[in-house]
Parts: sequence; structure tokens; C-alpha cells
Amino acid sequence: MTSFADKVSVAATALRELFPQTPLQENSYLSRKTGAHVFLKREDLSPVRSYKIRGAFNFFRKTLAAGNNAELFVCASAGNHAQGFAFVCRHFGKKGVVFMPVTTPQQKIDKTRLFGGDFVEIRLVGDFFDACYRAALDFTESAGAHMVPPFDHKDIIEGQATVALEIMAQLPEGRTADMVVLPVGGGGLAAGVTGYFHEIGQEPRFVFCEPAGAASLKESLRTGKRVKLNQVDNFVDGAAVAEIGRETFRHLKEFDESAVRLIPENRLCATMIEMLNIEGVVLEPAGALAIDALKDFPRKEIRGKTIVLVVSGGNFDFERLPDVKERALRFEGLKKYFIFRFPQRPGALRDFLGLLGPDDDIARFEYLKKSARNFGSVLIGIETKDRKNFEVLAKRFHEAGWAYQDITDNETIAGLVI
Repeated sequence: MTSFADKVSVAATALRELFPQTPLQENSYLSRKTGAHVFLKREDLSPVRSYKIRGAFNFFRKTLAAGNNAELFVCASAGNHAQGFAFVCRHFGKKGVVFMPVTTPQQKIDKTRLFGGDFVEIRLVGDFFDACYRAALDFTESAGAHMVPPFDHKDIIEGQATVALEIMAQLPEGRTADMVVLPVGGGGLAAGVTGYFHEIGQEPRFVFCEPAGAASLKESLRTGKRVKLNQVDNFVDGAAVAEIGRETFRHLKEFDESAVRLIPENRLCATMIEMLNIEGVVLEPAGALAIDALKDFPRKEIRGKTIVLVVSGGNFDFERLPDVKERALRFEGLKKYFIFRFPQRPGALRDFLGLLGPDDDIARFEYLKKSARNFGSVLIGIETKDRKNFEVLAKRFHEAGWAYQDITDNETIAGLVI
């Protein structure tokens, strides 16, 4: 019986038809910052700027090798899986239909169409992924087509495991990984990479990174069975999965829940901005998860260790940059939002502005409601260069008798008015 590692080796060899190994690069900046030897596995440098092409290619390859003569393949995706699927459809000369939610950003639609060319048709269905996925399943059955899942299939897992094979081949001679940090959405990458390392007798410490607003693996490990989350924060769209896959969880269920780190979305934005400004690396939110997880480890715990971070994707829509910068500033304590009870009298605004320091800037000023003849509710956003400046401002506001509420971390109010 062919071992999993041998199957992965065959898949990796076949994958060279499409692209060479993605680089494993030691990152000097992160290494100096942490005291560890930090290596980035740059899946953002694949032809479709994510690792998803690996699983899609392997699924197609094995389906066709098994004699399946389906002329039409189908996938449902609003992101990286769709682009990998489209690229592989064109490679094999097979027609494909990609179902995407109507709300999918135009940039992702255009990229999918570019990779697939005349071999791919895109259908926009539903406002949310669940409706889109159901439509794809219905179409697959009625058209006699072949569905290509994003993660929950043994051939997809096997394809994603080629990441681990490449890591082993690319580490400097004599060096082994002490820790491997993996982003988790549906679990295909994590299942494949951990399975490969285990089979070849390598047992680094595995750390799994999920968005705090989509902790499906964490909850499933905690309860010992797959859990479907009632609500998911879709900001980290490449990893915002409500339920870990059945097949992928079979591979991961022996891990303790402590192996999963939940990454706050706003902190993740700060990491994205940091990597863009300092390293010139463009990352999508899911692609930055593993890098951000370094912040959870005390320097003394990882000093001198060899740490491999899988950078899963770089398909970032720059129309999202203002939102990412906003979230980053809020996380770093450099931007806050307040609702002030503003007196309706001449000179009130001048008096307020006089309280600000030289590094404080009004980023937003908006009347929400004139609640009374003499006062009005005003939303004020303030940016500063040092988070300690807000302590000074709070003291000045109090001494001047201003009535206000800090709503920066009030998700209910902030979600309505910011």
C-alpha cells in the first residue's frame, strides 16, 4: 500500500508542470525581532498567489487519472480556491463553472476570469457563501458535473501537503523545524502538512492560527467533535469557515486545543501594515495569520528556535487598505472614537480644539443628532502619534467639563456609527 508521504511526493513531482517550488526564505526582520530563526514559506508567490492551486491541481490530476471522463467541473468560492480552480481548468483544458456570491469584489472575479480564460464560466448567486454553495451543488447534480471541494477531500489534503515536502527540502542543511505555524480555515493545509511531517518521523511543535471571529477548529478540539459556529466574522475571508471539514478534522482531532491560537482581527491588520511598510510584502488577512501569531510567544520561549511560518496568500484587494489601516490604528491605540455632548454656542469648537496636543489630529467630526436646543451629539475620531497622548486628552476633557463616551471598543455602537 502506497504511503501518504509517497503520494505527496508523486503529487509534488506532478505539480512542477505548473510552477517551481515556492521559496522558503529566512526573514531577517522577524528573526531580529523575535530572537528566533524565522523562515517564511511564501505561498503568496505561487502563480495564483496562494497555496490553493496545489489541492485543486492534485484533485484534477487524480480524478482524470482514475478515468473520470467528466467534461465539466464545478467549484464554489469567493476567493483563492476559485482562482486555483480556474488556473487548473485551463491547464488541463477542462471546462469549469465557478459559483461566487453576488457580493464578491470585482477584483476577485476578474482574477478568476483571467486565470481560467475561455475554460471558465463565472456565475454570481446569492448574497452569502451558503446560498452560493447550495446553488453549486444543485448545478453539479443536474448537469452531471464534478464538484471540486475547497478543503474537505483526501486528494485536496494530499495536494496541500506538498507544502511540507518542499519545506523539508528547502531548510538549510543540518537544520530542522522546531515549530511550524499554520493558518487554518477549513483545515486542508493543516491536515496535509501535519500528516506529512508525522509520516516522515518529524515532530515539530505545530501551532494553528484561526481568526478570533472564526474559531471552528478551536471549538471542535475543545468539545472533541466538529462544531458549526452560529456566527462568523468574515473579515479574514480566506480563513473564515464556520465548520472545520469532516476529513480534515479526522487528521487534526488528536491535537490539544491549546495548539490553536486565536488571532484578533485588528491586531492582524497591524501585522499586515507592518509587513507592507517594512518588508514590502503584500498579504491578505489569512496570509498574515502565521506571522501575527509570533506576537503570542515571549522572546525567551522561542529564542534560537527554527520557526517556519506558512504565508498562505497574498490576494489583497487594495480597496480594503483604508479599512485595514483603520483597524491597525485602533489596535495600536493610535486612533479612538468618541461621542461628545457638544454645546451649541459660538466658540465651542475652538475651545475643544484648544485641548488637543501638537500630535493629535481630528480624523472625523460628524453631528449625529441635535438632542436638545443647547447640546448635540457629535462623533469625533482622533488620531495621535503616541497612544499615551490619549491619557493626557482624557485628563484635559475631564478638567474642562466635557461630557463624552469612548466608543472605540464598543462593537455594538462602533459598528453602527463608524
